[in-house]
Amino acid sequence: MVAQKNLIIWATGDYLYAFGNDLIRRTFDAGYLKMTSPLGALFGRSPIGPVQVHMVKAQSCITLLGDFLEASFSKDWQKAAEIQQAIRGVENEADAIKRDIRNRLPRSLWLPVARNDLLELVRIQDRLANRAKDIAGLMLGRKMEIPAELIDAVRENYQTNLNTSAQALKIIHELDELLETGFRGKEANLVEELVVELDELEHESDVSQVKLRSMLFQLEGSLLPVNVMFLYKIIDMLGGISDISQKVGSLLLQLVAH
Repeated sequence: MVAQKNLIIWATGDYLYAFGNDLIRRTFDAGYLKMTSPLGALFGRSPIGPVQVHMVKAQSCITLLGDFLEASFSKDWQKAAEIQQAIRGVENEADAIKRDIRNRLPRSLWLPVARNDLLELVRIQDRLANRAKDIAGLMLGRKMEIPAELIDAVRENYQTNLNTSAQALKIIHELDELLETGFRGKEANLVEELVVELDELEHESDVSQVKLRSMLFQLEGSLLPVNVMFLYKIIDMLGGISDISQKVGSLLLQLVAH
């Protein structure tokens, strides 16, 4: 499977992906990656690479959700159905990575981060992929039409949530560097700064959500009550993308603090 936006290439036994200009080959040998640093030689294999790739998959689901929304705005339900299936496919790949990490992660892991913390991080990341799948599934199942008066606001709200999850991915990209520095020093300071930016983006999402809710409230009298109920639900689910992304940053901040 190849996703052009993230240059994700999936092959059995290997992870190959590009983040910006940094092309990293990840070999899932016995479940973990060989580290090239002296610290890596000491610890043997690191689970960090698969955790990062899992987050790339989760972000891909969020990105595809934007394409799904655009198809729904134009009432192209055939295209929307195709994109929904693509989201499900990437979410399934994320699930496969999650299972590999959970099943192969040693219970005695000599790293500056606890095994349970890594598993919790993957669990939170996985919620992003699930959220995109759930939103697309609900909207497609009901063929939910966003009122024309709300389309621009929904588009704006989605973008603020996409920016927040993209920031979470940026933070996860620093995880291997954090590991090599023992969660200390300049790298830890950089992550702290990135988390502050993540919190600011999450706040922008909240502001956008309040605006969208207010606009929907003004339209309630012209819409069927059941449609109003599901529109509020979709707004809440979109906002959950930023809430989940913020939890990714908060967990890494806790690891740095410890």
